[in-house]
Amino acid sequence: MSENSKPTLLVTGASGHLGRRVVELLLAANTGTIVATTRSPEKLADLQQQGVIVRSADFNDPASLAQAFAGVDRLLLISTDALGEPGLRLKQHTSAVQAAAAAGVNHVVYTSLINPGPDSPVLFAPDHQGTEDALAASPLNFTVLRNNLYADLLVGALGQALPMGQMFSAAGDGRIAYVTREDCAQAAAAALAAPFNGRRILDITGPEALSQADVAAIGSKITGKPLTYVPVPTEAMIQGMVGAGLPQPVAATYASIDTAAAQGQFDVVSDAFEELTGRKATAVADFLTAVL
Repeated sequence: MSENSKPTLLVTGASGHLGRRVVELLLAANTGTIVATTRSPEKLADLQQQGVIVRSADFNDPASLAQAFAGVDRLLLISTDALGEPGLRLKQHTSAVQAAAAAGVNHVVYTSLINPGPDSPVLFAPDHQGTEDALAASPLNFTVLRNNLYADLLVGALGQALPMGQMFSAAGDGRIAYVTREDCAQAAAAALAAPFNGRRILDITGPEALSQADVAAIGSKITGKPLTYVPVPTEAMIQGMVGAGLPQPVAATYASIDTAAAQGQFDVVSDAFEELTGRKATAVADFLTAVL
């Protein structure tokens, strides 16, 4: 640890939305030495001016990770966006876990997914389960944050649905405990700065699980516009997205999330966020009222 007895904290992917917000929260909390890694250090010049140590790191270059993680006590591993090439993201994450262990990092916080196990139909769930397995097989202590789906995704979905008066989904009657990205950042910052140094897996969720019909009703109430939820078969959902211009693999990935929702995979409500941060998670209605 640093001379002031505060740990050196590192955030990967710090030029992304979640990573940057975590760094901002750590700065505001005066948590000690903060290291931010990114493939594009120039994007973090403003944070560097505030005292953040910015290091270049490329998850496809394990040597760069070893250098970037040197001297770090606690590390936040934010899952990468490498979804195009099968197996690449898990390879990146595994390299990061190995580099953290080699660098003598004491604790890794990892942003995972609700219910990532073998029963999940979500096409990218194996990346998360594989990373959790790599952490478990390593000598590292860790906190796995299994984030539920972002409430932020509803903004675009409702923006498309409200003009039509219909919201289409293959989620059936499945319920989702949507959590805001801001709350995920708050949870990650709190877990990274916490003194906990064992091994734990926490579900990070919103305060209630909502069906798509519930979401449609909330959107309608906030905007005063009629909105009806229309459940559709998975294949029809995929074809609709492809027809709208999405590549088939991307459409299939989105549809797999709906399938998981229909199966109840995201119907998980936890108080872990409140335990980490000391405040209540943001309700979908409150979030959407502020942004719609």
